[in-house]
Amino acid sequence: MWQCSIVTTDAFSRLDPRLQPFLAMLPPGESADVASRDELMAQHSTPEAQQALAAAAQMMEIFDSEDLAPSAGLRFAEEHITSTPDGNTIQLRITRPDTDDVLPCVYYIHGGGMASLSSTYGLYRTWARLIAAQGVVVVMVEFRNCEVPSAVAEVAPFPAGLNDCVSGLKWTAANATAHGIDPGRIVVAGESGGGNLTLATGMKLLRDGDIGLVSGLYAMCPYIAGEWPQDRLPSSIENNGILLNLHHNTGRHGYGIEAFDRRDPLAWPLFATEADVKGLPRTVIAVNECDPLRDEGIEFYRLLAKAGVAARSEMLLGTSHAAELMTIVVPDISAARAKSIAAFAAS
Repeated sequence: MWQCSIVTTDAFSRLDPRLQPFLAMLPPGESADVASRDELMAQHSTPEAQQALAAAAQMMEIFDSEDLAPSAGLRFAEEHITSTPDGNTIQLRITRPDTDDVLPCVYYIHGGGMASLSSTYGLYRTWARLIAAQGVVVVMVEFRNCEVPSAVAEVAPFPAGLNDCVSGLKWTAANATAHGIDPGRIVVAGESGGGNLTLATGMKLLRDGDIGLVSGLYAMCPYIAGEWPQDRLPSSIENNGILLNLHHNTGRHGYGIEAFDRRDPLAWPLFATEADVKGLPRTVIAVNECDPLRDEGIEFYRLLAKAGVAARSEMLLGTSHAAELMTIVVPDISAARAKSIAAFAAS
């Protein structure tokens, strides 16, 4: 589970003032190193941990805003599909304009460090409506988290979540006509852990010869290093404690320490080489100035550019990690990002 901790730093003082009151409401949180995934999973089963998880889910509901992202003019569907190679069932939540027109598609992967959260939460319901209102179909995938269940009850370490995301993408492409989707304009997008899975999905499709299924990747504040702090990533030091506390090993143990130890770029994309990314479609890497993850996103953009990928990167000044999804706090920033993602899919 993401740990939240607000500290007084020079970076915190640079935050957009609209974000500061919300972030100051978050409870302090610290995570200690663990010896194994089993130890981490045992921690999640305590009453205190369960209360914290329930509180986090409740907090996500405050972002469900019909005023900012109305349901009127949209229609909704849900598909339950079989993922490969495990044969497990996952969910796809489809939000689209109430029209029979064939539209571009944003295949969206929710954040939560590949470990927690769910596209069923109010924050993501609003985000789906906000993007879909720009004239695109939004397909949000409910995959297996590695630590805490989403609407999919099963949890499993890497590569379970990635396999689910790839399976959902392939299903979406294969069933595009039935859902009024233009199969030539499907982009993968996601924030944080979803940004990791966005880039990993692209690399997996590339390895398997299926990259033609998508026309672009849009990764926001991607969580891709697997280890923090790192001197080569100054933001992992100067911004730690602003929304995210990352100075521990729980993320890589939760997702599967074996994948980290073998430097698998499908688990942690910052391990990727030029050969791993050469041939990816056009890609956007969006980062937040006051985010501990800022510099790993920038490093990945530089790798893409070096490999000849048609990539661009942008940074939102004064914003914390994933600020764009805080719709009720910074509605103008949220609306601008939703329009950017939809325009990227449509182009």
